[in-house]
Formats: sequence, C-alpha cells, structure tokens
Amino acid sequence: MSDKTITFSITQEKELEMKRNLQQVYDALVEKGYNPINQIVGYILSEDPTYITVHKNARSLIRRIDRDELMQALVKSYLSD
Repeated sequence: MSDKTITFSITQEKELEMKRNLQQVYDALVEKGYNPINQIVGYILSEDPTYITVHKNARSLIRRIDRDELMQALVKSYLSD
C-alpha cells in the first residue's frame, strides 16, 4: 500500500474558478453583441458593474472576482509566455 499525500492548492483552485467565471462573463458579453474585452477592461478600471451585462448572471459572476487578484493573474499570464 502506498501512503502518498495529495496536496491541494487553494490559490490554484481560486485561479481556476476565476478563469471559469471570467470565461462565462466573456461568453455572455459576446452573446449580447458587446466587445467583451472593452467591457471587461472598463469594469476592471472603474469597478462599475454596469459595464457587464446581467445576461446569464454575468454581472453577479464578475463581482465574485477580486479585481486585484484578477490583475495579478492577468499580468502573470501575460509575462509567462
């Protein structure tokens, strides 16, 4: 029998949830005919939820994402390539 310990990273799980939520927001904005990049950037810069549609609960989803954590993840992703 093997007694291996499986590690769980809360940070990694939070980033995955943030990515799923952001993708759902992006998809909802596309479906409504908005430019999703411009709308998400507008929200990030202003924290004004009216940049995000209520379609498919997107506004509620974007508000679950901490803006500082999102910016960190975006910069990390951009610079890791």
